Amino acid sequence: MNETWAHRADLAETAINERHASAVWGLPRTNLAVVSWPPTLKEKLFIHWHYWWQAHYLDCLVDAAERKNTKARRRRIADTVRGIRIRNVESLTKNRYYDDKAWLALAMGRAGEVKNMKRAKRLGALELNIEAGLDPKLGVLPWREGESFLNVPSNGPGAIMLARRGRIAEARTIVDWIYDHLIDDGGLVMDGVRMRMDGPEIVRVIHPYCQGVVLGACLEIALNLRERAGVTSLEDIDTVHEAELVEDLMQYLTRIRGLVQAVASYQATPSGVLNAETGDGDGGLFKGILARYLADVAVRLPGDSPANRATKKLAARLVRASAESAWEHRLEVDGLPIFGTDWAADARLPHNYGFASTTLSERVGLIRVAERDLSVQLSGWMLLEACARIYRELDI
Repeated sequence: MNETWAHRADLAETAINERHASAVWGLPRTNLAVVSWPPTLKEKLFIHWHYWWQAHYLDCLVDAAERKNTKARRRRIADTVRGIRIRNVESLTKNRYYDDKAWLALAMGRAGEVKNMKRAKRLGALELNIEAGLDPKLGVLPWREGESFLNVPSNGPGAIMLARRGRIAEARTIVDWIYDHLIDDGGLVMDGVRMRMDGPEIVRVIHPYCQGVVLGACLEIALNLRERAGVTSLEDIDTVHEAELVEDLMQYLTRIRGLVQAVASYQATPSGVLNAETGDGDGGLFKGILARYLADVAVRLPGDSPANRATKKLAARLVRASAESAWEHRLEVDGLPIFGTDWAADARLPHNYGFASTTLSERVGLIRVAERDLSVQLSGWMLLEACARIYRELDI
């Protein structure tokens, strides 16, 4: 099965690169993903380009390189990093949205590891810019500069970034704030808090990617605490300091277990297919992000207790069931997949492909087919890479 899912991930990679990948304004050694297929003229020219979608495109390129590190894949990663920098025109920090910047920082950090490069100055500047945005009193990030909306889409990837940099105290402050304010009665993570003049207003919308990034942040923190405690088993505790670290560790392990179970209970079908309605546009990425971090839990969560092993198994089941369903319901054009925005329903052919005449409603944009968006196709590719990773690293 490992070879099967690796091959399917290869096909998803090829589909994105053949349909979407393009040099930026014709410049050599640059690459970005055009945001729709078939594209409009503005999309071809990267007038519309979506900074944070490109971060996830880069992340998927890294996933493919981690499966098989080839010169061609390393070159495309380097060209994409360069393409993002050139299309952004100014410094990568010249973006008001902390969620956008955090996603790019995560992807660039992984890209540097694949290419075995020293930490780039641009990445360091981006990470410092994000850290500087932390509210001095609360220790959390706003959605964007000058904004009073504090949300999980910014703070989740921000906490992952901080944890990977070894800034565990700051990462824990963010995650603890989320658990103090934004967990609903079912155990799922809500969107954020608007700081109004008359008091905070909870935005109770539940997005799949909010669950994913909190899982990712809790996992990074837990693994760091486990390493600092210097224990390989929860029974192997000799000092008070180790005991305190393990107590903290257990808090984050408990959160991971509870959140994976909540996702299975409220955001998946009984057979385990992630089924939140996410549509097109930015939402097209949401389930793929959740699948990425579920796979991270399945692979990296220590299996040193029955509860952890059950959580790993459940996380893997959600990814595998979703990937099997998305693959079963795909379309194919020229032998390459088109994934549906709903992984439990048949994918639809993007408009204007050429099999039918264009209607007036299509021309004026009254009808949208979500499958046309890069975000939806990246989500499918991300899901297949997550499934391939589970089969590869867990040897199942």
